[in-house]
Amino acid sequence: MASSWRLILFLSVTRCLPEYSEALSGLSTSYAALLRIKKSSTLSAFGSKSRPRYSSPSLGTLSVSPPSWRGAAQQYHSPGNLYHSSDAFRQDESVDYGPVFVQEPDDIIFPTDSDEKKVALNCEVRGNPSPTYRWLRNGTEIDLESDYRYSLIDGTFIISNPSELRDSGLYQCLATNMFGSILSREATLQFAYLGNFSGRTRSAVSVREGQGVVLMCSPPPHSPEIIYSWVFNEFPSFVAEDSRRFISQETGNLYISKVQTSDVGSYICLVKNAVTNARVLSPPTPLTLRNDGVMGEYEPKLEVHFPFTVTAAKGTTVKMECFALGNPVPTITWMKVNGYIPSKSRLRKSQAVLEIPNLQLDDAGIYECTAENSRGKNSFRGQLQIYTYPHWVQKLNDTQLDSGSPLQWECKATGKPRPTYRWLKNGAPLLPQSRVDTVNGVLAIHSVNQSDAGMYQCLAENKYGAIYASAELKILASPPSFELNQVKKSIIVTKDQEVLIECKPQGSPKPTISWRKGDKAMRGNKRIAILPDGSLRILNASKADEGKYICQGVNIFGSAEIIASLSVKEPTRIEITPKRTELTVGESIVLNCKAIHDSSLDVTFYWTLKGQPIDFEKEGGHFESIRAQASSADLMIRNILLMHAGRYGCRVQTTADSVSDEAELLVRGPPGPPGVVIVEEITESTATLSWSPATDNHSPISSYNLQARSPFSLGWQTVKTVPEVITGDMESAMAVDLNPWVEYEFRVVATNPIGTGDPSIPSRMIRTNEAVPKMAPSNVSGRSGRRHELVIAWEPVSEEFQNGEGFGYIVAFRPNGTRGWKEKMVTSSDASKFIYRDESVPPLTPFEVKVGVYNNKGDGPFSQIVVICSAEGEPTAAPTDVTATSVSVSEIFVVWKHVKESLGRPQGFEIGYWKDMEPEDSAETVRTRGNESFIMLTGLEGDTLYHLTVRAYNGAGYGPPSREVSATTKRHPPSEPPGNLRWEQQGSQVSLGWEPVRPLANESEVMGYKVFYRQEGHSKGQVIETQKPQAVVPLPEAGVYIIEVRAYSEGGDGTASSQIRVPSYSGGKITSDQSTLHSLSKWFSVTLLLALILPSSSW
Repeated sequence: MASSWRLILFLSVTRCLPEYSEALSGLSTSYAALLRIKKSSTLSAFGSKSRPRYSSPSLGTLSVSPPSWRGAAQQYHSPGNLYHSSDAFRQDESVDYGPVFVQEPDDIIFPTDSDEKKVALNCEVRGNPSPTYRWLRNGTEIDLESDYRYSLIDGTFIISNPSELRDSGLYQCLATNMFGSILSREATLQFAYLGNFSGRTRSAVSVREGQGVVLMCSPPPHSPEIIYSWVFNEFPSFVAEDSRRFISQETGNLYISKVQTSDVGSYICLVKNAVTNARVLSPPTPLTLRNDGVMGEYEPKLEVHFPFTVTAAKGTTVKMECFALGNPVPTITWMKVNGYIPSKSRLRKSQAVLEIPNLQLDDAGIYECTAENSRGKNSFRGQLQIYTYPHWVQKLNDTQLDSGSPLQWECKATGKPRPTYRWLKNGAPLLPQSRVDTVNGVLAIHSVNQSDAGMYQCLAENKYGAIYASAELKILASPPSFELNQVKKSIIVTKDQEVLIECKPQGSPKPTISWRKGDKAMRGNKRIAILPDGSLRILNASKADEGKYICQGVNIFGSAEIIASLSVKEPTRIEITPKRTELTVGESIVLNCKAIHDSSLDVTFYWTLKGQPIDFEKEGGHFESIRAQASSADLMIRNILLMHAGRYGCRVQTTADSVSDEAELLVRGPPGPPGVVIVEEITESTATLSWSPATDNHSPISSYNLQARSPFSLGWQTVKTVPEVITGDMESAMAVDLNPWVEYEFRVVATNPIGTGDPSIPSRMIRTNEAVPKMAPSNVSGRSGRRHELVIAWEPVSEEFQNGEGFGYIVAFRPNGTRGWKEKMVTSSDASKFIYRDESVPPLTPFEVKVGVYNNKGDGPFSQIVVICSAEGEPTAAPTDVTATSVSVSEIFVVWKHVKESLGRPQGFEIGYWKDMEPEDSAETVRTRGNESFIMLTGLEGDTLYHLTVRAYNGAGYGPPSREVSATTKRHPPSEPPGNLRWEQQGSQVSLGWEPVRPLANESEVMGYKVFYRQEGHSKGQVIETQKPQAVVPLPEAGVYIIEVRAYSEGGDGTASSQIRVPSYSGGKITSDQSTLHSLSKWFSVTLLLALILPSSSW
């Protein structure tokens, strides 16, 4: 019961876990809906310095693309990390380190009408131990307990129900752990809103026709920027801007340079908040025309122009406005004083706006806009200044110093204006002290101590932004110590060797090193020296140098020492035999390596080949290391290969020294492959070849063998050459007896007294020159054809012997006994037959025939003359005495006779047959071959009338058909099987009885019954036929017999009865009923027995 309750409790808890995880994930989702912007994303030419501007990727600076939502918060992330750490993501969590920013807070603009009622300022820091978080607003730490609206989840600071009055300002995140604190960049929290226009009715503006006018928008309170447009008379009829009308996105006013009668009406200023997408309409301003005349022409008056000084950030887009009133309508032009307007610039709104995207430093300068008409012109000049945000050139790195060491950190940044620098320690300003100097980006501490440890930050800032770099300073202070494996060690060397005993204690400040041997302090001399790193060096060691050496490290915090025992042994000597040996591929050798060494030392042997260790397991059993004695080792090399040649090294290793010796092994073998084979000259039957010599593998080359391969050869074949024998000192030869116009590849194989080497790389494929064909077609003979045709056949000449392009055949023939030859050209090289037709040629006329060859180079030879007869005629007589007899439900037997004739001897007969009521054209056909004059048609439909004809055929065609005969297939056999099969056995006989089968109306009458019986396990059986529904079946042998009964009719055998199994008994009498009862009684006995044996639980 208790386990059941535990299961229910576990399921209840696990059911709650997804809801808990969804609740946590919901927090980050809702906070991410807030609008975030980069603090220095853009700067407007006319914007207020008290609030940030925005940039749109599509419209550039000062063009604000409205969000696709209304009343919801949106987030923009700063594209670059303004905070730098030398190791922002330390992966080894086993190492302690100070705080490192992963994410700093971004500027936020919060819509006051947003459905989201929370602001989240994100801050994420890594560190070990994990840092804690605090937040500052306008430089003052926030007391989270002072306002119920504040909460802190990890490093994220959340303000519920934010208000502009209490919460707008500059926020910073301060992260702290045991190593110090770091301060984040300043993030601005600003609120987005759009007020309503004053409801006061606006006065009408009355001007003369042709006069210019300015309609004031006077926008309501708002934050941040708004987008201006004007409605004419009624929404949504917007005022279209052109050369005469202009809406300033700086003032919001509508400017009409020359009023026309069509301009009369009501004008409404529409403003839209770029963040919230909220819109409000001003009260209408009526525009009327005065009736005291038309305004005459006057020179342009600039009503809109950019400021005297325009500042913009590098990489952003600036838009400068310029518009004038005048009659006629003025034309606006732009120029850059002492330069050219950048080619990337664009003129908008009938040239009233100059837009320069992707600002660079060389775009700065004085720009001038001019308004001009026929009455005069007016100009304005202003300066465009480009600034850049600070950018790091040199950053800080984490540093560890011994106490008392000097520190100098330098950070460098570029920017316009040039950045200034400030330093923070643990989030607070670092003030100059007696030991601490800060000059620009350089921090110097003359003698560090524990109080200087902490987190340091360098701030590079100008009026447009600030960037942070941070690093951790750790002060090391510890007594000397040695690693465990250095505390006590033994050193063994041989006489006259150099001894180097290391002594490298860890400690801060760096320990002072001293050495002594036993109780006696050591001093340096010509053989013994204490090195700058504290190690002890002894030259030309001798037995007198043996003993214990003690190294001591001391600093202000303590001391530590190590002990090294030095033993000096006799040097080891080595000898390897034999020194130089020559072998033949397949032979074996043993190399012996013997060492003479200090008896107190153990030795280890190592074998190398060509400077590389021999891997005895991977060398295919060729190498075996044999260690017969303690001071010697043998290397057995079996069945040596060419690759085993080289210098073999034996190295003897003791704990005191290591010595080695080498032996050289020379292996003779078959030659290597010859070099590249070049075809120097080619003719129709020869090719002159050259090659570079093969490597002889220490046995002189005796001969070369030249081989060729073509598309018609079975692999590589040796070719005849001139000279016939190519000796080993030759490097060229001529291949002869090649076939013309065949593509060949050639290769060369070298042989020396040891054997034949690998072949060279094949030459490039090259074709021999063309020549007149030399081979005539073979097996020229005749073929059967139609009447009046002479069919000539031959075996085509292989492409290998066609000797050139344009290959074909010349067929020549003449009637036997005549003199002149008739020739026909066969242009196909693959042709093997030519048919000559002449109506005047009687059948079986003898002709003399020969077939020749030709190609583009000329005519080749003819074949031997053979005698061929023209084709015989097609059969002329129709088969007679055709009879068709139905044999079964699907078979008809057809018999005919054919009259022999002198011409048109048949090759066989074709029988056509089709169903009654079907056209003769749909007849199916079967053929016989030779003189057969009968056929059994199979696969026919039962009880169906078929019509048949027979005709002879040969190569010339078909003879006339016979008269039409008909036959009807038999009806289907009975489908009902014999039923109620009974049997009675007496001795070796079984008497069977069954109910008679009654056929259906469309089935054949029952002619009798067939009893099929076979012994179980045998495939062959026997059949008894009877006309009565009963039979006696003999069972000659003991065993079980399988019996079934079928009715038969003229349509064949009917459906089989169910099979019965009858055992053969030597005596007694058994009936089918008794057999059934006997089987039931045995089943009941077995069941009863099981019931008595098995327990009740098993049922």
